[in-house]
Amino acid sequence: MRTYWGYIAAAALIAAWSSRAATAVIVVLSLAVVSYATFQFPVWCGAVNRNGTYCRRNASGILMGCNLRQHRWQKIKLVVLRSKAGDISRSIFPTAKEKFAAFIAIGGLASAIAAVIVPVVTD
Repeated sequence: MRTYWGYIAAAALIAAWSSRAATAVIVVLSLAVVSYATFQFPVWCGAVNRNGTYCRRNASGILMGCNLRQHRWQKIKLVVLRSKAGDISRSIFPTAKEKFAAFIAIGGLASAIAAVIVPVVTD
Protein backbone atom coordinates (compact mmCIF):
# COMPACT_ATOMS: atom_id res chain seq x y z
CA MET A 1 0.00 0.00 0.00
CA ARG A 2 2.92 2.34 0.75
CA THR A 3 4.11 2.08 -2.85
CA TYR A 4 0.79 3.09 -4.41
CA TRP A 5 -0.51 5.78 -2.03
CA GLY A 6 -0.55 8.26 -4.91
CA TYR A 7 -3.50 6.49 -6.52
CA ILE A 8 -5.50 7.08 -3.34
CA ALA A 9 -4.45 10.74 -3.39
CA ALA A 10 -5.51 11.00 -7.06
CA ALA A 11 -8.90 9.47 -6.29
CA ALA A 12 -9.31 11.82 -3.33
CA LEU A 13 -8.38 14.75 -5.57
CA ILE A 14 -11.07 13.80 -8.09
CA ALA A 15 -13.58 13.45 -5.25
CA ALA A 16 -12.52 16.82 -3.82
CA TRP A 17 -13.04 18.55 -7.17
CA SER A 18 -16.43 16.90 -7.67
CA SER A 19 -17.64 17.84 -4.18
CA ARG A 20 -16.17 21.36 -4.44
CA ALA A 21 -13.97 20.99 -1.37
CA ALA A 22 -11.94 23.81 0.11
CA THR A 23 -9.15 25.28 -2.00
CA ALA A 24 -6.50 24.29 0.53
CA VAL A 25 -7.58 20.64 0.40
CA ILE A 26 -7.43 20.59 -3.40
CA VAL A 27 -4.00 22.27 -3.47
CA VAL A 28 -2.56 19.85 -0.91
CA LEU A 29 -3.96 16.81 -2.74
CA SER A 30 -2.72 18.16 -6.08
CA LEU A 31 0.80 18.67 -4.76
CA ALA A 32 0.73 15.20 -3.22
CA VAL A 33 -0.19 13.68 -6.59
CA VAL A 34 2.55 15.66 -8.38
CA SER A 35 5.21 14.69 -5.85
CA TYR A 36 4.14 11.02 -5.99
CA ALA A 37 4.33 10.86 -9.78
CA THR A 38 7.58 12.79 -9.97
CA PHE A 39 9.54 11.15 -7.16
CA GLN A 40 7.84 7.92 -5.96
CA PHE A 41 5.92 6.28 -8.81
CA PRO A 42 7.46 2.81 -9.42
CA VAL A 43 9.00 2.88 -12.92
CA TRP A 44 12.09 1.76 -14.81
CA CYS A 45 15.19 3.90 -14.50
CA GLY A 46 15.57 4.74 -18.19
CA ALA A 47 18.98 6.41 -17.82
CA VAL A 48 21.39 5.96 -20.71
CA ASN A 49 24.00 3.25 -20.10
CA ARG A 50 27.59 3.46 -21.36
CA ASN A 51 26.77 1.20 -24.30
CA GLY A 52 23.88 3.44 -25.43
CA THR A 53 21.04 1.27 -24.12
CA TYR A 54 18.58 2.39 -21.47
CA CYS A 55 18.70 1.12 -17.89
CA ARG A 56 15.86 -1.28 -17.02
CA ARG A 57 16.35 -1.32 -13.24
CA ASN A 58 13.53 -0.27 -10.92
CA ALA A 59 13.42 3.39 -9.95
CA SER A 60 11.14 5.72 -8.04
CA GLY A 61 9.46 8.53 -9.93
CA ILE A 62 9.73 9.69 -13.52
CA LEU A 63 12.59 12.07 -12.74
CA MET A 64 14.74 9.85 -10.50
CA GLY A 65 17.18 7.12 -11.49
CA CYS A 66 17.89 3.73 -9.99
CA ASN A 67 20.32 2.91 -7.18
CA LEU A 68 23.38 3.42 -9.38
CA ARG A 69 25.11 6.66 -8.44
CA GLN A 70 25.56 7.79 -12.04
CA HIS A 71 21.88 7.35 -12.84
CA ARG A 72 20.45 9.25 -9.86
CA TRP A 73 20.55 12.69 -11.47
CA GLN A 74 21.19 11.78 -15.09
CA LYS A 75 17.52 12.04 -16.05
CA ILE A 76 17.15 15.49 -14.50
CA LYS A 77 20.33 16.65 -16.20
CA LEU A 78 19.05 15.22 -19.48
CA VAL A 79 15.96 17.41 -19.28
CA VAL A 80 18.01 20.52 -18.49
CA LEU A 81 21.13 20.06 -20.65
CA ARG A 82 20.10 18.17 -23.79
CA SER A 83 18.27 19.75 -26.66
CA LYS A 84 17.13 16.60 -28.43
CA ALA A 85 13.47 15.96 -27.67
CA GLY A 86 13.75 12.32 -28.78
CA ASP A 87 16.45 11.55 -26.22
CA ILE A 88 14.43 13.16 -23.47
CA SER A 89 11.22 11.34 -24.32
CA ARG A 90 12.94 7.95 -24.74
CA SER A 91 14.75 8.16 -21.41
CA ILE A 92 12.01 9.67 -19.28
CA PHE A 93 9.03 7.93 -20.88
CA PRO A 94 10.25 4.54 -22.21
CA THR A 95 6.99 2.67 -21.54
CA ALA A 96 3.29 3.37 -21.16
CA LYS A 97 3.63 3.23 -17.37
CA GLU A 98 5.97 6.22 -17.36
CA LYS A 99 3.68 8.09 -19.75
CA PHE A 100 0.80 7.46 -17.35
CA ALA A 101 2.90 8.80 -14.48
CA ALA A 102 3.65 11.93 -16.50
CA PHE A 103 -0.06 12.33 -17.26
CA ILE A 104 -0.84 12.08 -13.54
CA ALA A 105 1.89 14.61 -12.70
CA ILE A 106 0.68 17.11 -15.30
CA GLY A 107 -2.92 16.63 -14.18
CA GLY A 108 -1.98 17.23 -10.55
CA LEU A 109 -0.01 20.34 -11.47
CA ALA A 110 -2.89 21.68 -13.55
CA SER A 111 -5.23 20.94 -10.66
CA ALA A 112 -3.07 22.87 -8.22
CA ILE A 113 -2.90 25.86 -10.56
CA ALA A 114 -6.65 25.74 -11.20
CA ALA A 115 -7.40 25.48 -7.46
CA VAL A 116 -5.53 28.74 -6.88
CA ILE A 117 -6.73 30.63 -9.97
CA VAL A 118 -10.44 29.64 -10.07
CA PRO A 119 -11.38 31.23 -6.72
CA VAL A 120 -9.55 34.43 -7.67
CA VAL A 121 -11.32 34.70 -11.04
CA THR A 122 -14.81 33.78 -9.79
CA ASP A 123 -14.83 36.14 -6.78
